[in-house]
Amino acid sequence: MPSRRDRANAIRALSMDAVQKANSGHPGAPMGMADIAEVLWRDFLKHNPANPQWADRDRFVLSNGHGSMLIYSLLHLTGYDLTIDDLKNFRQLHSRTPGHPEYGYTAGVETTTGPLGQGIANAVGFALAEKIMAAQFNRPGHNIVDHDTYVFLGDGCMMEGISHEVCSLAGTLGLSKLTAFYDDNGISIDGEVHGWFTDDTPRRFESYGWQVIRNVNGHDADEIRLAIETARKSDRPTLICCKTIIGFGSPNKQGKESSHGAALGEDEIALTREALGWKHGPFEIPEDIYAEWDAREAGARAEQQWNEKFAAYQAEFPELAAEFKRRMAGELPADFEEKASAFIREVAQKGENIASRKASQNCLNFFGPLLPELLGGSADLAGSNLTLWSGCKPVVAEDASGNYMYYGVREFGMAAIMNGVALHGGLIPYGATFLMFMEYARNAVRMSALMKQRVIYVFTHDSIGLGEDGPTHQPVEQLTSLRTTPNLDTWRPADTVESAVAWKQALLRKDGPSALIFSRQNLPCHVRDDETEAAIARGGYILKDCAGEPELILIATGSEVGLAMQAWEKLNEQGRRVRVVSMPCTSVFDQQDAEYRQAVLPLEVGARIAIEAAHADYWYKYVGLDGRIIGMHTYGESAPAGELFEAFGFTLDNVLAVADELLEDE
Repeated sequence: MPSRRDRANAIRALSMDAVQKANSGHPGAPMGMADIAEVLWRDFLKHNPANPQWADRDRFVLSNGHGSMLIYSLLHLTGYDLTIDDLKNFRQLHSRTPGHPEYGYTAGVETTTGPLGQGIANAVGFALAEKIMAAQFNRPGHNIVDHDTYVFLGDGCMMEGISHEVCSLAGTLGLSKLTAFYDDNGISIDGEVHGWFTDDTPRRFESYGWQVIRNVNGHDADEIRLAIETARKSDRPTLICCKTIIGFGSPNKQGKESSHGAALGEDEIALTREALGWKHGPFEIPEDIYAEWDAREAGARAEQQWNEKFAAYQAEFPELAAEFKRRMAGELPADFEEKASAFIREVAQKGENIASRKASQNCLNFFGPLLPELLGGSADLAGSNLTLWSGCKPVVAEDASGNYMYYGVREFGMAAIMNGVALHGGLIPYGATFLMFMEYARNAVRMSALMKQRVIYVFTHDSIGLGEDGPTHQPVEQLTSLRTTPNLDTWRPADTVESAVAWKQALLRKDGPSALIFSRQNLPCHVRDDETEAAIARGGYILKDCAGEPELILIATGSEVGLAMQAWEKLNEQGRRVRVVSMPCTSVFDQQDAEYRQAVLPLEVGARIAIEAAHADYWYKYVGLDGRIIGMHTYGESAPAGELFEAFGFTLDNVLAVADELLEDE
């Protein structure tokens, strides 16, 4: 019978062979962590290779995602839909084994990892979601939500600041079903880390409130097993500090940076095979080792046991069971669209002139009771972002049944945790900060879009209009950054009605994130007929038109739509044929058919002005090189909002002057 070391060596062999064939990759981490992985995956991990989406499976995250051949080897060996040919195709175009684990490419990969630190953050999100769902759905004698989250991470993840943000919060929340394995091998790309990383990591995590298990030999199965057993008994998250040798088994490269991020080379692989006692050729795994690794039978049995538990739960709590299934499927209630549409009509009838951040809060007060899956939050700005609604209940360590997270001043951590929550299933996370501080969260926002997750970002204080806090707080280039992010819908509503539509569309969207951009200052509510109101959901629409073909089109978003409407009134009085197009979401507008886009922005009308208190250059795609843009070309200043809008040209007189100039040129 193959030994534990034989099974671990199968991971090492597949990893070094795949990296060598691609002549690209990171063999060191998989070879160093193979023994830890063997104990965890064979003795503890609850999963079913035949059903990677089983609701109560344990979640495994490879935060040090550069070591992707570790997880690919594990998935292949345990029986997932990942063939030996897939491993041979490592890092090649359209393969199911990309350079870093990518959610949606490979069965069994729970999240995309590679940007260091975000994997552990996603894992905190998984564990948080598990704790919330357990508190909301479990009943005495019926633990239908009862799974663990395991994460591997290395020195790079520990050095990234996001690890501090999320691990601090995980300790505060008592996420006891989270176990992290720290691959303490002392090596990063530049060499031995003691020259730049001398933190006392165990004490750091103890200060967060974690259980820390120190000095585990990462190549001793008995020590690893004991550490995991200890972790599973804790009422706190656990960090298992594993001393490992990077590139374990390579006679000339183990323990060195040369095994970190490059193929070992044919000669060194031959020596490694000899040193490990691995007598099999490239990509060759003996049948007895495959048999030892195969998790399909045990996985099917574990899922069947859970199915039986769920059937008993369903018999006693049929409504809760139906709600659990709905939420885990990511489906909204059957009457959601009907009720949301009725709410939008009600908002339009009220016609309130309020800040769009307040309009957003009104939306939450309506949508919150309809959607118990909403998990809100803010990065220490709840009173400014207005993300709290009347039914909010905070999630705390002692009672996780709530629906609101106080994330603290952790914008990056908040966004990455929300990705983990969304990936877990059963919850729709929304989180907020000022638009300017989206920059702290930027890479996690990108990861939401890359993974196509339903995460909702609420960004308030959307322009120089926030006023006296000055240019450090006034966003200029942030809207362009968000709008140019593939698969992210960025909504900047002009009033209460557009705010309600933006929330509705973000909640309906299942294939990607949305950023909702709201104002600090009050905005006028614009009058629309039913057809115009319905067109808001198309991203851009004609808010105000003229008789016949327009000679000038004004395009605006957010607070500047009101300015465009004022200009329309004056120009109309002058006998000019002017159209106002409100463009709350450019990405949605761009997805409309050519006929609709032509109807809104006819190519024949070249005289166009875009008005937005943000970076100007983005708007050339809509106004053309001959159009005009009233926007920002510099940073802002510290002053009351009204003075700033005047100083930077967001005035009726300036819009009229630009219109006159443009129409004269025509």
